[in-house]
Amino acid sequence: MSRARWWLLFLTAVVIICAWPPAEGRSVLMRTINWGVDPTDTLPILPPQLGFGLSDDPQAVEIRDELVRRYDEALAQGGLTRLRLQLKVATDPVEPVLERQVLLLFGVAVGFLALRPLFVR
Repeated sequence: MSRARWWLLFLTAVVIICAWPPAEGRSVLMRTINWGVDPTDTLPILPPQLGFGLSDDPQAVEIRDELVRRYDEALAQGGLTRLRLQLKVATDPVEPVLERQVLLLFGVAVGFLALRPLFVR
């Protein structure tokens, strides 16, 4: 088998391993993308809504409003900054069960195509 076919199988395996979603959380690929768009952790994220008890606390409301203001200012810059804000908190695009099935199908298809010359004469 040619060296190119081995590289194809190797790179396919790396992609599948990186994109494989865990039972909880994000895949290695998504974590890498999240980190890659903001490696210094300077971009703001949109904070969650305050709970019922905290919404009466003026200091908690002020802190959250400041975080939302910083996020809105960054979002208003548009373009690449808006994309970076979205990718910083992005999760895997589909549910893990479907993603695993698609990745497995992709791996099997590439494997058969790469090994096909061994079986077809």
